[in-house]
Amino acid sequence: MDRLTSMAVFVKAVDLGSFAAAAAALDLSGPMVGKHVRYLEERLGVRLINRTTRRQSMTDFGRAYYERCRVVLAEAEAADALVADQLSRPRGRLRVTMPALLGKRCVAPILLELARRYPELELDLSFSDRIVDIAEDGYDLAIRTGDLEDKTGVMARRIARHRMIVCASPSHIEKHGLPRQIEDLVSHPAIIYSRPGWVHSWLFPGDSQPIEIAPINRLRLDDLDAIADAATAGMGLAWLPSWLVRERIQAGSLVPLLSDRPGHFFDNYALWPRTPYLPLKIRLAVDALAAALPKYMT
Repeated sequence: MDRLTSMAVFVKAVDLGSFAAAAAALDLSGPMVGKHVRYLEERLGVRLINRTTRRQSMTDFGRAYYERCRVVLAEAEAADALVADQLSRPRGRLRVTMPALLGKRCVAPILLELARRYPELELDLSFSDRIVDIAEDGYDLAIRTGDLEDKTGVMARRIARHRMIVCASPSHIEKHGLPRQIEDLVSHPAIIYSRPGWVHSWLFPGDSQPIEIAPINRLRLDDLDAIADAATAGMGLAWLPSWLVRERIQAGSLVPLLSDRPGHFFDNYALWPRTPYLPLKIRLAVDALAAALPKYMT
């Protein structure tokens, strides 16, 4: 058996917690996964995994060997990526996770154009507002907005930033009047972006820290596009990204408010696992996003 392949099978079995799960992920039979692990154990002369009919657990040596195998496999992948770089042709699967609406509207078109230019590049795109662990969930790249709480084990690059706009429909303004100052917003009904257990205050630039506003709200939605629809229907004020409401403002169905005041900006980042060598497919994707995404943010 090939030792590197057996190492990869062993690492996958540990990562997924069972031979059966590793077999499904690697498109192998369960017995074949077992053969790869036994090959390593026989070659090393020690047991790596204690196995029973109900569960498996690593031995102390198996845990140490697992960590070294991960390093070896990462170096092997880096070597393969170096060859791809020399060929200057990105190839293989690129798994990307991104916020649902931002991804569909702004990120996906850029990556699809990249795939059009490079026919050997495969895209596996996930649109979800759930924050995932890039390495644990097997993603090559993640797009995130706002502050990065934990960058352990990952690299990050700011690729764009977008401005938040308070807006309302002409019918709402006719009924409730035009807010002239930030303080006026609290007396207007508003539509708030909300997820279970979390409601985001509206932010505005302040002298030393952002000013937070919590408007009156009876409509709390977890989809920005639905908030824009509700605001257009005259249901209240909305605080939304400029890229989302640009066309509605141009059409006159939404009116930007407090235009004389600077808006709050959110940064957009690309994140990828820290590796000894950055694969060409990731580097080209990040460069493409950094070059094109700001045009979508205006």
